[in-house]
Amino acid sequence: MQRHVLVDAKVRTDKTYPAGFMDVVSIPKTNENFRLLYDTKGRFRLHSIRDEEAKFKLCKVRSVQFGQKGIPYINTYDGRTIRYPDPLIKANDTIKLDLETNKITEFIKFDVGNVVMVTGGRNRGRVGIIKNREKHKGSFETIHIQDALGHEFATRLGNVFTIGKGTKPWVSLPKGKGIKLSIIEEARKRQALATSAAAQ
Repeated sequence: MQRHVLVDAKVRTDKTYPAGFMDVVSIPKTNENFRLLYDTKGRFRLHSIRDEEAKFKLCKVRSVQFGQKGIPYINTYDGRTIRYPDPLIKANDTIKLDLETNKITEFIKFDVGNVVMVTGGRNRGRVGIIKNREKHKGSFETIHIQDALGHEFATRLGNVFTIGKGTKPWVSLPKGKGIKLSIIEEARKRQALATSAAAQ
């Protein structure tokens, strides 16, 4: 066993070890780092990142609870339990986790105006800004999102992962920046590329 592959800065030798959204896969021997993200077709994409970015990951907070003797802790979507978090951190917020120290360095509130990536449903992989939150009594909360081209779409609260403050994501994004083109827009783009290739 050569111990060349690291997931979230830990050596993993099990070939079936699961890796999920936002996980950092590093291969020090080839000096390569990747982050697992979604493309706009909803498929996992290994996105190449720099060494600086490989030192942290973003985790969505699933719940905030109190343990024995009233010690506060948070549970994240990737199965981590972190004790003594900032008291301002609430469920659905996103934390920036240093992978070497396993400490929270910063956090992002789940608020209107912040940039998010959709991690479930038919809009998975799309990136946009939260426009508003629609609460339904006795049902799930709907989040309305607008992408960089002005397209608006809606999804459930559980499908939304905050990736940055304001319009600036804290992680680099794959080609296309999470913008899903309609069939007509894709056809126009292909036509424009074909025209420019023919002109050269």
